[in-house]
Formats: sequence, structure tokens, C-alpha cells
Amino acid sequence: MTKTTASAPVLSPRALNRATLDRQLLLRRSGLSAKAAVGHLLGLQAQNVKPPYYALAARLDGFAPEELSELMADREVVRIVTMRSTIHTHTAEDCLTLRPLVQPARDRELINFRKGLQGVDLDRLAALARELVEAEPRTMKQLREALLTEWPDADPQALAIAARCKLPLVQVTPRGLWGRSGQVALTTAQHWLGRPTELSPTELSPTEPSPTEPTPTGPTPDATVLRYLAAFGPASVKDMQTWAGLTRLRDAFERLRPRLRIFRDENGVELFDLPDASRPAEDTPAPPRFLPEFDNLLLSHADRTRVVPKEHWGRSWQGNQAYCTLVVDGFLAGVWKLTGDTLVVEPFDRLTKAQQKDVSAEGQRMLATLHPGTSYDIRFGTVVGR
Repeated sequence: MTKTTASAPVLSPRALNRATLDRQLLLRRSGLSAKAAVGHLLGLQAQNVKPPYYALAARLDGFAPEELSELMADREVVRIVTMRSTIHTHTAEDCLTLRPLVQPARDRELINFRKGLQGVDLDRLAALARELVEAEPRTMKQLREALLTEWPDADPQALAIAARCKLPLVQVTPRGLWGRSGQVALTTAQHWLGRPTELSPTELSPTEPSPTEPTPTGPTPDATVLRYLAAFGPASVKDMQTWAGLTRLRDAFERLRPRLRIFRDENGVELFDLPDASRPAEDTPAPPRFLPEFDNLLLSHADRTRVVPKEHWGRSWQGNQAYCTLVVDGFLAGVWKLTGDTLVVEPFDRLTKAQQKDVSAEGQRMLATLHPGTSYDIRFGTVVGR
């Protein structure tokens, strides 16, 4: 611990919790538009179609799912693989800048598939895949089959993944639209949005960098660090690296240090924050919120105890099944699901009568926002099979 860090103010887990909830628009609902909120939050986790809608319903006052759906139909927001190699819903602007930011991690991901890509010229593959998906959107199956004609001895799955890693591929609509169905079909972000991505390399390197690979040079990630702190701070260097799936961010934080406030957590870890950012008192009331599976609130810090109590770590998923989560008093407190005409809530601990009343009211609000005109019962029971 440096002398500066040792003298920095300490933020308790509850203080970090309240600050993070405030940045995440979960301490009180925001009047932001859906597009502004997606931008402020640096994207929404979107492995499935519905989570971004549930994420915004928990955060915005007056949100209607049609608002996000229309943005997607108008190509103002898109679905694309970015942070942590997972699908996110981003504004068009962030798609064009954040995807290149994490490109080193996508290049690194290809190492896991090198056995199935022996003899494959990856530059040639990227060029061919671009021609294919810009001629017409392709499913991963169609992309595999087309690339296999060029490299018949390669692993078909590895070929398609290589195309996804080498190119910024977005999922075209109707996939992602509220109340609509559609298979995943892909084209390039440049083609879909009608403008180029920022293709300059960054000085970031992927997790577990290869010692034989030179560190890329180019524009700094400083602006993204500031935006990350605005949405997830106060935070450590490792916190942002966890969010992005990248390493070597220390230099960016050091460049910004004169402009930032420095804190530490109860373990002495150095935390950075914007000087004028809100840090509510730790006793600030935090209403319950129904969040989708894999919400970024739960995934974007190396130390998740600011939101996930240690005794509940791992309880929001079982095997490969992730569950929608319930936050009570700012912390992970249970899981939930819609089954038939019933919203089933499973708290991890006993809730007080007042908490049950608040959870039920929030559940009714969520249902009225996303499923208006449909009658649901709310039941406190078992979601996770035992």
C-alpha cells in the first residue's frame, strides 16, 4: 500500500453499495431516455432478448419496452459481442468505439481455437466473412457452411467463431425486438450502421496476455475509464479490468490520477472515483429491484461484495442456468421467475413483512411496465429446484 493510499478515506461495503446503485440508476428511477441510459451504463448485458428490457424497467421512470425496441429497429442501438466476450446492447456510437477497444481480447480468444484453425489464413477468413455477411445477413450455421467450402479440413465451429472475433458482427433485427421472434443473423457493424468503426488499436491487452505478443499502441482508453467510473465507481483498476475482460489498465488510471479522487476499501484496495460524483450516505434507503439474469450490476467488479453478500455468492445460477435476481436493501437477496400467470420470488433469507410488501409492490410495477394488461399473481416460493 502506498503512502497516498494509506491516507485515503475508507469506504465501507455499504457506502460502495449506495454509490454503485446510484451510478447504476437503481437507487431511484431516472428520467433518462432509454438511449441515454444505455449510453450512461456503457451497454446492457444481452445474452438473451429480454434482459435489456428488464434492466431498463428497473432503472427508468416511465420506461416502455417499445422505446428500446424502436431504437433497435431504427439502428440506434445494436446487439454485439463486446465486454467479457458476451453480447451487449450498445448505442450505435458505443458499438463503433467499445468494440475496437476490446479487440485485443477477441484476438486472444482465438488462441483457444487454434487447433481447429490450422492452415487457415485469418486475414483471408475475415475478408471472406465480411463479403458474405455484407451481401446478406448470415446465421452462424450459414457462415460455418460457407467458410467450410474454403477450408474443408478446419473445424466448422472454429471458423464461425474466428469470423465473430475478427469482425464486429451485430445481430440484425427482428432479433432483439420486444414481442418479436427471430433467429440470430449477423452482419458487420459498419454495414448495418452505415459508418466505420474506430479501427485504431488501443494500448490495452487481453486477459492473460501472451509474452510473445507486443503491446498494441494507439489511442488511450482514458475516456472509457472516466465513463466506467461514472457508471460503476468508485472502483479499482482490477474492477474495470473485470468489467472489460482486459488487463494493463493501470497506466490509464495513473494518467488520470491527478483528476480523480482516491479512496480505499476496508481491505486497503485503492479505489478511484470522479471528484464530483455522487456518493450517498450508506444509510440511504435502497428500494427492492427485479433484475434480469447477468445484470452488469453483479458482474462488473473484481470484488462483488459491494452487491453480493459472501454467503450468497453463486446462488444466482445453477450449473449453466442463470436466474433473474432480486435486490433488497441494495444487495442480492433472491431470485425470481415468471411461470404461467405467476411471478415466483425466492428470497435467500427471511424478509420482514414490510420488505415483502415492498417487493410485491415493485413486482407489480415491473409487471405493469413490461406486461401491461396481463394479470399475474405474486408468490413467495421456490425458484431454484433442490
